[in-house]
Amino acid sequence: MSSSPAVVAVAEYAAFAASLADAVRPLSLGWFRRRLAVDDKADESPVTIADREVETALRAKIAERFPSHGIWGEEFGKQGVDAEFVWSVDPIDGTRSFITGHPLWGTLLALLQNGQPIVGLIDIPATGERWVGVNDPANGVREARFGGEVCATSPVTSLAEATVYATSPDIFDAAEYARFERLTKAVSRRRFGGDCYAYGLLASGHIELVMEAGLQTYDYLAVAPVIEAAGGIITDWEGNPLTLTSQGQVLAAANAELHAAALACIRGK
Repeated sequence: MSSSPAVVAVAEYAAFAASLADAVRPLSLGWFRRRLAVDDKADESPVTIADREVETALRAKIAERFPSHGIWGEEFGKQGVDAEFVWSVDPIDGTRSFITGHPLWGTLLALLQNGQPIVGLIDIPATGERWVGVNDPANGVREARFGGEVCATSPVTSLAEATVYATSPDIFDAAEYARFERLTKAVSRRRFGGDCYAYGLLASGHIELVMEAGLQTYDYLAVAPVIEAAGGIITDWEGNPLTLTSQGQVLAAANAELHAAALACIRGK
C-alpha cells in the first residue's frame, strides 16, 4: 500500500473506526440477551437503551478525536453533515435480532468524504467477527479485510449458481416483493435473515447477492465500501450508486457481470 499522505490518512481513519467498534462492543454485549424495554420509533422500528447508549459513546469518541467531522446517526440524527468528512453510525443494525437473542446483529460505521463512503466497518459483537473496507479510488486505495485477512467476493457470474439473501420478506411492499420473487426464481437458492451479516458473507465470497428495500442511509453506507473493496458491486435497484439521498432499495452482487444479470432480472428484462 502506498505511503502518500492521503493513503496514510484513510488507513488511520479505518484504524480509528476499528477502535470505535472495539470500544462499544462491551456496551452492546452488556445488554444482549437481557430483558429490555423496547420502544417503537416513528417508522415502527424498535429501539432500546442499548442502541442509544452505544450511539452516545460513538458520537462522543468521534467528536473528541475529530471535532470538525459531521455525524449522521440512527438514534440522534444529523450533526454537521455539510462537513467534508461525515461519519455514518448505526449502533445496532438488526435491533429485532438483538431483542430476540439472535446473534447476527452488528454495529455499522462509515466515513464519507464529500458525500462518498471511503471507509466502512461491519462489526458483529456476539460472534467477534469484523469486516473493514477501504474504498478510496481517488488515491488508489481499495482493500477489504475480514478478521485482519484480505477477503474477496465469489467468482460466480451465473444467476443459476448464485445465492441471494434478504433480511426478511417483510421489508418489501407488494410490488417490491414481486421483483424479489423474480430474482429468487432465477437463482440457485434464497435465504432470509442476517441483517448486515449477509453483506459480510457476500464480501467473503460465501454468497453472491443481497437484495433489500426500506433501508436507511446508515444501513447501507457502511456496507458499501466493504462490498466494493472486496470486488463486488452495490447500487440501488436501478443501478445507481448509493448516496445520502438513495431511497433504500439496495442490490449487492459479487461482481459486475452478476450484478448486471440481477438488475436485468428484477427489471423484467
